[in-house]
Amino acid sequence: MAEEKSLNFLEEIIEDDIKSGKYASIVTRFPPEPNGYLHMGHATSICLNFGLTKKYGGYTNLRFDDTNPVTEETEYVDSIKDDVRWLGFEWKNELYASDYFEALYQFAVQLIKKNLAYVDDSNSETIAAEKGTPTQPGVNSKYRDRSIEDNLKLFEEMKAGKYADGVSVLRAKIDMAHPNMLMRDPVMYRIKHAHHHRTGDTWRIYPMYDFAHGQSDSIETITHSICTLEFVPHRELYDWFIEKLEIFPSHQYEFARRNLSYTVMSKRKLLQLVNEKHVEGWDDPRMPTISAFRRRGYTPASIRDFCDRVGIAKRENVADLSLLEFCVREDLNKIALRRMVVFDPLKIVITNYTNDNEIVSVEDNPEDINSTFREVPFSKELYIEREDFMETPPKKFFRLFPGGMVRLKGAYIIKCDEAIKDEAGNITRLNCSYIPESRSGNDTSNIKVKGTLHWVSVQHAITAEVRLYDRLFKVEDPSSEEGNFKDYINADSLQVINTVYAEPSLKNAEFSERYQFLRKGYFTLDKDTSEEKMVFNRTVTLKDTWAKEVKKG
Repeated sequence: MAEEKSLNFLEEIIEDDIKSGKYASIVTRFPPEPNGYLHMGHATSICLNFGLTKKYGGYTNLRFDDTNPVTEETEYVDSIKDDVRWLGFEWKNELYASDYFEALYQFAVQLIKKNLAYVDDSNSETIAAEKGTPTQPGVNSKYRDRSIEDNLKLFEEMKAGKYADGVSVLRAKIDMAHPNMLMRDPVMYRIKHAHHHRTGDTWRIYPMYDFAHGQSDSIETITHSICTLEFVPHRELYDWFIEKLEIFPSHQYEFARRNLSYTVMSKRKLLQLVNEKHVEGWDDPRMPTISAFRRRGYTPASIRDFCDRVGIAKRENVADLSLLEFCVREDLNKIALRRMVVFDPLKIVITNYTNDNEIVSVEDNPEDINSTFREVPFSKELYIEREDFMETPPKKFFRLFPGGMVRLKGAYIIKCDEAIKDEAGNITRLNCSYIPESRSGNDTSNIKVKGTLHWVSVQHAITAEVRLYDRLFKVEDPSSEEGNFKDYINADSLQVINTVYAEPSLKNAEFSERYQFLRKGYFTLDKDTSEEKMVFNRTVTLKDTWAKEVKKG
């Protein structure tokens, strides 16, 4: 009997809430700001929020935190929706903080009427200076005691666009000596004469995150508002606004973000990599964005599995990229179609073979009990990998050498009779002979060999480009190292092989399929593929070779 998985701390909270009758079902939300592409940190949050409502009943909203018109674009909105759906989740409601601009404005008016908010004409430098320090209380703004009537009039004029950017802000009136710096009369609204991607030029004032977030949760009756640890100091303000407005008491819970080894997760640093051309874009397969993992050939199931294995906790740590690679190998091993592709060709000529119209049958996936088979043309001249032949082999070399015998995958046993060299002594081809009685599936030769090689018929081969991706950085945590994080970029993170030779079935490759190139790794078709050239990305190697490289280094 399988051991039952223990609950994480959020599941314990939710189960207690349901048992106590506090909630019949739960409501969560995933609230990204549409100012960039989602990365693996967001994938953890997506899997968490949607996973909880799937497990305990209820639903999850997708809400775009679009309160900053300067940085937000519809392109990012579309990419975020694509990423969430690709991961396998569907939201109940697609919502935007901008849906609530009028409601949030009215909430602000309520607080002014309760003498809990005021318009401050101080500049940003003065406001920052008057806030004090963690060990020194702040001082009240000279505008703090404006009358309710004046504040209502000024706030209405701010909304009407009467003032330029930065002239005034609306602040909550809490306590300038509060030990939590965020409670020292935080800014609720600022003036921005900027075009918004949804509301156009309707608004000239925009709410700050801390004012918009909790109230948006409350409007949507979110029961468990799940954030990362950096929002712990914000929870007190979140609760204060809800309490003073006397609205649905959504509550915030925090978990530790998960960084990923051998990369960076800061949006600012990722933007540097893109802008400075260290990578080709946000979906460059070396980037930690969800769109990059999708382009590289990762599967939604592998990322969900990774997020589940990593779990959630209350302390930040770095998740090992090797675990993510393990998860995708596990998934791809079950679903990837096997294909034969030769990267560094060495021609062999089967001197006693005369039938150039033979077709052999090769299994598509031996891990699948319902595996199909494909037809592969066999001929007198074949390509094998150059590394699969050694003129003077060491012990336990089970591939091809003079006088040695191997099986060709799905076909025959061959024997190497002669290595042909050019004037410089380089081996240009191998003359081999085959055992006619040794055909796979009908072998009556009674010959046992230990090595099996993949191969491609020379006359039937198609060509493609392959891109071999590796880790973007040479060190586990580039952000914590001395100097600039870009100093640790792995110069060998991309190797391009312009021409490889593949069995002809690969010409029908589809973007939705995953492939294992035998003994080479897992691959997927890249978007750069054209009528003239197929391009494949290596998703991951067959084994974790990085650990060996680290030990060698």
